[in-house]
Amino acid sequence: MVKEPIRVLLVEDEEFDVRRIKNTIHAFGEAIQIKDIVSTGEDALESMDRCGPFDVAILDYQISGGLYGERLIQRMRQKDPFIQVVVITKMTINQTDLHFANQLLDNGAYWYGTKYPSDIEDFIYQPTDFVLTIMNAHEKRNLELDRSRSQKRLDRKIARIVEERPLVGESPAIQQVRDLIEKFAVTHANILIGGESGSGKELIARNIHYQSERRYENFVPVNCAAIPRDLIESELFGFVKGAFTGAKEDKAGLFEQANGGTIFLDEISELPYSAQATLLRVLETGEVDKIGRKRSYRVDVRVISATNKDIPKLLEKQKFREDLYYRLNILKIQAPALRDRPGDIRLLIEYFRNHYGHDLSIVPPEIEADAWQLLEQYDWPGNVRQLKNVVQRMVIMGRDGIDRPVVELALEMQAQDILAPAMHPTLDQQNILPLKQMEQNFRKQYFTFVRKHSRTDAEAAGKLGLAPPNFHRMCKELGLK
Repeated sequence: MVKEPIRVLLVEDEEFDVRRIKNTIHAFGEAIQIKDIVSTGEDALESMDRCGPFDVAILDYQISGGLYGERLIQRMRQKDPFIQVVVITKMTINQTDLHFANQLLDNGAYWYGTKYPSDIEDFIYQPTDFVLTIMNAHEKRNLELDRSRSQKRLDRKIARIVEERPLVGESPAIQQVRDLIEKFAVTHANILIGGESGSGKELIARNIHYQSERRYENFVPVNCAAIPRDLIESELFGFVKGAFTGAKEDKAGLFEQANGGTIFLDEISELPYSAQATLLRVLETGEVDKIGRKRSYRVDVRVISATNKDIPKLLEKQKFREDLYYRLNILKIQAPALRDRPGDIRLLIEYFRNHYGHDLSIVPPEIEADAWQLLEQYDWPGNVRQLKNVVQRMVIMGRDGIDRPVVELALEMQAQDILAPAMHPTLDQQNILPLKQMEQNFRKQYFTFVRKHSRTDAEAAGKLGLAPPNFHRMCKELGLK
């Protein structure tokens, strides 16, 4: 009936009852094995250390010594939270005492039953019920162990997620953000995160989610500015098949996907005015109206929104609903700009330098003193996002060491945004280019940029990691002189 014998600890101070318990489970000796028998509470705890772990403890409620009953059950469960305690007692024979039963269960017992009268020598209790109770207690222990292992795996996974995207910095400004995250994570209130573009608003939202009770559910980020205005409501709230032309099947909205978890509405100020009214109703009632569905459905979603705009000014211009603003802005966090925490610049650069070195499977290149000076004096208008971009380019271009010219080149590339059209092209469905041509456009643009910032062709080839003959051949293929 079981894969492994059930390991039983018997705590009983009367030989007569020990014999009756043995008789009761004798027929199931292969499945249920009494591994130790003790007569006092202290001996039971010592046996758990010496002979454990046990699956089930069969415990007489009244035993000799000062440690028995509920106190002993609590001590045993503290030592092994998964041990299942089956209590047998004479105390409630011929009476029904629900308070006594509840008291035992509240203190950690799995089950309790009364002993047969002393003139019945063969069995301690109704044999079938007693054996099934031990079997069920063992199954409950296994379920609790499986749940605990699954919980630990989930916790480790969440810890890795947080470690992969930490809030880097030791400045008072970033420490204040950490303190607010810790305070706000334990609540279910909506949060508005303000701050400049690139200052880490989504990172703050993720940390709130993964420190909250909702961390085992979905975190759904939404960029409100990236969704076409005429599709925003169907994306957020979903639709049913046939709701409009092209609705060939049911679609779960982003709020439905985030049910039980957190939805992050980035650039909330870009949400169309008509969609703001629908969002307000969801926040007020907890109900979502899916397009084409006659009935609303309830969702339990925490809303964290973010903006780099001054919403009070938008309220004055009637571009943002005042009632929605107050619903979103129950709690507020301001993401600090990088220029307001200059002491964190070196820590951030070191973090991203190591990160991209590991990503490229190379030893992170050292940064020379004059390069550090330039990096720490730069004002970083694009905040952490810009710094991350620049460090990635520095690591790629300066594998043998990052000096001042490498930093200047990386900053200039970022400032001029030379790579942006190729890396993030504006897609036009009327003018879709083959992938090969898109790659060629990028190569041509990048080769031109590197050659412009190199003294010779040989230097440009070295920066690209190419041999000079290959550099000249590729330039010729791209139509470059």
